[in-house]
Amino acid sequence: MCITCPATVSSTIRIFNTCPSSQYQKRFSTKISTALFTSVGFEKTQRLDFSSHISIGFFYPIMAFARFNLYAQGFILMFNENEVVWRRKWEILSELGFFAWNIALLAYFPSETSLGGWKERLLYLLISHMLAGVLHVQICLSHFARETYHGKAYNGDEDEWFRMQCRTTLNIDCPWWMDWFHGGLQFQIEHHLWPRLPRHNLRRAQQLVKAFCKKHDVTYHNLPWIEAQVELVQHLRKAALKMRAIDL
Repeated sequence: MCITCPATVSSTIRIFNTCPSSQYQKRFSTKISTALFTSVGFEKTQRLDFSSHISIGFFYPIMAFARFNLYAQGFILMFNENEVVWRRKWEILSELGFFAWNIALLAYFPSETSLGGWKERLLYLLISHMLAGVLHVQICLSHFARETYHGKAYNGDEDEWFRMQCRTTLNIDCPWWMDWFHGGLQFQIEHHLWPRLPRHNLRRAQQLVKAFCKKHDVTYHNLPWIEAQVELVQHLRKAALKMRAIDL
C-alpha cells in the first residue's frame, strides 16, 4: 500500500519542478490555527504563542495522511483537460489498476479475526499510509524552511536557475548505507537540477554539484536528518507567529 500510483508520481513531479512547495508553507503553518484557535478570551501574545504551537502540532499528524492527498492530486491532474499529461489514457489506466490491486489485496484479509475483518483492513490501510508519511516529511524537510521567491524568478545573475535551485532546496546529509531509507529524496538539489537522473547516480552527482558550488561561491544546503527537523519546526513556528500577527 505504500507504493505510489503512477498518476500521483506525475502530479508530484509537476508540483516540485515548479516549486509551489516553497511558496505555500506559510499558509500551512498558520491557516489551520487561524481557523480553529482564535479566541477573543486570550491576550494577543498568548493567542499568537498558542496558535503557533498548535499549528506545529498538526504538521506531523497531517503528514501521516498526506498520501491520500496525493491520490486526490493524481485524479485532479488526470481529469483536468487544461493540463498537458503525457499518455493520459495510460496514466488513468495505471491509476485504476493501482487501486484495483489494493482493493484485491484488502479483499484477501480473513473475515473472521480478533479485530474483525473490516477493522483489520482499515487498520492495515491507515498504518501503511502512516509509514509512508515519512516520505512526505522528507519532502517537506527539503523545501519548507528554504527561501521563497515572489512573482517571477530567474531575473538575473543573483536568482538565475542554478542558484535558485540551491537556495530553495535542502539536502539531507546521510551515509551511503542509509540511501535505502531516504530513497534518493535526500538529494533534492540534484533532483531539481536533473529531474530524470536515476537515483543511484544522485550521490555521484552531489559530488559534482558541491565542487561547482564551491568554485562559484554558491551556498550548498546540506543538513543531517535531526537538524533538518529542528530547522523545519523552528521555521514553521516563525512563519506562524508572523502570519498570525498579520491576520490579527
